[in-house]
Amino acid sequence: MNRLFAVGLTLVGLCLGGAALAAGNPEAGQQKAAPCAACHGLDGNSTNGQWPKLAGQHPEYIVSQLKAFKEGKRQNPLMAPMAMGLSDEDMADLGAYFSKQRPQIGGANPALAETGAKLYRGGNKESGVSACMACHGPSGAGNGPAGYPHLSGQHAEYVKLQLEAYRRGERGNGTPSGQIMQSIAKRMSNPEIDAVSAYIDGLH
Repeated sequence: MNRLFAVGLTLVGLCLGGAALAAGNPEAGQQKAAPCAACHGLDGNSTNGQWPKLAGQHPEYIVSQLKAFKEGKRQNPLMAPMAMGLSDEDMADLGAYFSKQRPQIGGANPALAETGAKLYRGGNKESGVSACMACHGPSGAGNGPAGYPHLSGQHAEYVKLQLEAYRRGERGNGTPSGQIMQSIAKRMSNPEIDAVSAYIDGLH
């Protein structure tokens, strides 16, 4: 599939989905987030590098991933049972709450930061790896309505695990954006994944 066409489908489909998403209640979300705190922290800043930071994440993206876990489109033994009992309203409230929290930025590994920055901003033309900032923005802010997550400050370990899952075809959710990520990750070497993951950890 032509990459630009795939991106177009992503933008149209996810923007329409975002338009239909009811605005959540952050106050209600704070109450409902209590079970999430064990892994993701009270304010969405997890302390375990394998669990993602949710603070500052776009509400549309949080909702889409919770639905993917609930429907079995994204596999995780911890998240599947947590998402199973959530209603659409619950998901919207959680998304609204975590999106308003301030993410804590980590620190990029200086030994990898320069290589990671080049990949994030310019990609690798020889291998066909696209620049991350084309979708996620120069500061890693992402684009909520388009379905591109906020990345800045995300744990390097978590980013690495997700890129490896995309590369193996274990993550993708059957969406155009997931297929794009699979295509990109399959072209990335292990050192490239390590470098860009480290750079994102300190990006702001």
